[in-house]
Amino acid sequence: MVAVAVAIAAVSTSAILVRWSAAPSVVKAFYRVLFMTAAVAPFALRDAADLRAVSRRDLGFAVVSGLALAVHFASFFESLEWTTVAASVTLITTQPVFVGVGAAFLLSERLTPRIVAGMALALAGAFAMSVGPLVVDPLLGGGDVASALAAAFADSTTQLYGNALALTGAVVGAVYTLAGRSLRQRLSLFAYTFVVYAVCTAALGVFAVGSGAALLGYPGAEWALFLAMALLPGMFGHTVINWALKYVESSVVSVALLGEPVGSSILALALLGEVPEVVTVLGGVVVLTGIFVTQRGRAT
Repeated sequence: MVAVAVAIAAVSTSAILVRWSAAPSVVKAFYRVLFMTAAVAPFALRDAADLRAVSRRDLGFAVVSGLALAVHFASFFESLEWTTVAASVTLITTQPVFVGVGAAFLLSERLTPRIVAGMALALAGAFAMSVGPLVVDPLLGGGDVASALAAAFADSTTQLYGNALALTGAVVGAVYTLAGRSLRQRLSLFAYTFVVYAVCTAALGVFAVGSGAALLGYPGAEWALFLAMALLPGMFGHTVINWALKYVESSVVSVALLGEPVGSSILALALLGEVPEVVTVLGGVVVLTGIFVTQRGRAT
């Protein structure tokens, strides 16, 4: 459990590091995954036999998983340019809900009433977080619901756009998880992560070049942030979580991951002076409760 606690603390720094960097979102994502690929490469070479044995079918799954991970990072990083850390990180955390839906349709996993209730609760909270902050203030000012909604969607779309990006990141993150589930059963941890990270790096590189973003010419502080993104939330966060799954029940790890939005929000308050709105906090509590119920339902 000490390793899990360290991992949650590490992943909680992700949104803060992204906010501190002034580089384009796709560039931040590219270098984070590039440095993560470089970090796991020596360990993957140790499992070279696994790499040589990758079949065409497995390579296809790796490409899908890597592309989904690329869109996940790009969406998450860009969402932080448009919405609050609390909203972005909490909405990204809805990924297990979409994994549950995908597993039911693609892997024929049974959806119990508790899982369905948890999913509904999490999605209701996500909707409240996305739309709530845009309409609460107008309503408190005496406007009617229809007018407030119309005004919010017409004139105050910035936060809604950021929240939509975060939800997109959660959906494609679920695709990454589902596509990688089959691969992970046949490949070692580092062989698997190396293949997927390499595909993700290539995809983000193409996105960056295609968007016209510069890949070079950044000051030393930016390179330090790129490296920190790879080491803290990347290697000490997600990689440690993958390692801990061998020793700690997956249900315990899944519930522990709900600490990420809390940690990120506390850091955002302390380091960025970002105070989330009341409706965002309440919606986040509903989201986390829904995810907790979903995970408990999957564990039983």
